[in-house]
Amino acid sequence: MIGERKVVQESLFYGFSLERHVPDNHLLRKIDRFVDLSEVRAHLEPYYSETGRPSIDPEVMIRMLIVGYCFGIRSERRLCDEVHLNLAYRWFCRLGLDGDVPDHSTFSKNRHGRFRESDLLRKLFETVVARCIKERIVGGEAFAVDASIIVADAHRRRSVSRPKTSTRRPVAPSLNICRSWTTRPSAGRRRSNRR
Repeated sequence: MIGERKVVQESLFYGFSLERHVPDNHLLRKIDRFVDLSEVRAHLEPYYSETGRPSIDPEVMIRMLIVGYCFGIRSERRLCDEVHLNLAYRWFCRLGLDGDVPDHSTFSKNRHGRFRESDLLRKLFETVVARCIKERIVGGEAFAVDASIIVADAHRRRSVSRPKTSTRRPVAPSLNICRSWTTRPSAGRRRSNRR
């Protein structure tokens, strides 16, 4: 037997809390524990004018940038859309359900203007690292960087010629990759993965 059709009826008041809808193990909850943005306003105050309309809270913009970096959202337009839609992002950015998300152009203006001139992002990075050392999440003794140089070979019809005097160990023989994969196919012949 099929049940009755539910009709959504808008309520006048909702008992809704963003806090309840963000899981305890969510990445943004963990980040929120270690990110202290209380000094952002004081640090940026000299870079704001005394006149004009009130600006967007710089803490909101920094929190939105952290969301973008953590979740690989590279476009500022998309970041604004994602923060508008995602409850966890809204909670982390302290926007609530009805808070306005800043326009994407505001990010460009601040990231390439005030944030760069004031060296704010470096100061925040150093503050977070110091907090992580204090909490014993990192030790600060070792440092590793991957600085591999990889030759780009993305053209569909042309291959990059590699220098013959390379001291690097060839990768193809160790992986038993078919020789025809690494050579350029002749004109008119289809490339195949079969031997």
